[in-house]
Amino acid sequence: MFETAQHVSQALRGQQYLPTDEIATVVFLADKLGKPLLAEGPAGVGKTELAKAWAGAAGKTLIRLQCYEGLDESKALYEWEYAKQMLYTQLLRDKLSDLLASAASLRSAADRLGEEDDVFFSERFLLARPLLAALLSAEPVLLLIDEIDRADAEFEAFLLEILSDFQVSIPELGTVRARHHPSVVLTSNNTRELSEALKRRCLYLFVEYPSHETELSIVKLRAPELSEELARQTVDIVQGLRRLDLKKNPSVSETIDWAKALVALNADSIDQKTLETTLTVLLKHESDVQKARRQLRRGADDDYPRRGRRRRSDWD
Repeated sequence: MFETAQHVSQALRGQQYLPTDEIATVVFLADKLGKPLLAEGPAGVGKTELAKAWAGAAGKTLIRLQCYEGLDESKALYEWEYAKQMLYTQLLRDKLSDLLASAASLRSAADRLGEEDDVFFSERFLLARPLLAALLSAEPVLLLIDEIDRADAEFEAFLLEILSDFQVSIPELGTVRARHHPSVVLTSNNTRELSEALKRRCLYLFVEYPSHETELSIVKLRAPELSEELARQTVDIVQGLRRLDLKKNPSVSETIDWAKALVALNADSIDQKTLETTLTVLLKHESDVQKARRQLRRGADDDYPRRGRRRRSDWD
């Protein structure tokens, strides 16, 4: 349990995650109140990393459910291990024969077999998926429900019981309640509107791309070999690219990858050739690469190699 929002901030920084005051405060409140946290925002701003950092800072195991279209209860909650049940049936065949041998009728035999259902529908044969694993864990965990907006609305509705009461109903076993109240983070890239019922159960946090100074701090933290000047050039260019109306803006993790790539190339400045040949570390669509290159050529001037950086206006 975190004592203050400042304690949260310090703990997240210890996991190499640099939170804003708002992020630290909302995480503190979610932890204090035992409420799920819904982190919404563009792809690549660090929502998933926030969950990982929170788990690390709190000393909790991270259990991740990656959402996708068509995800259903059996993939997210549990499945019965039918192969294991059949194997046990074969191993216990003689015992079952003895049990049913003295039955006076088929109905009586069926009744006797029905009385043994609990043997085959118990936790012994239950294959727990992420949601149930989080409820059954012997230790407190952090449950990450990643990209909930990719799942169908029906699955979103299914989550409401779990997020409200931290319990779930399994027909063969009854109601299963959490052994320990898990911390929960849901992330959304805002590709569709989530239901009001889901949002009511969560504390809400909108995560935007970091400011220039924050992203610079992240780069210096994650790629400490990079010089101060080169780190600043890196962030200048990435932030400029995000103003070009690209199909996919470079994420913070891609900024870090690019910074590490520059270290690997032993670059001491970002000249025109270095920038053009490494753009695909930042941009993952050919149309975006071509758009960025056109902008670079339009903004190029004679002293670019000597200056080693672009003016902010070159990207506008």
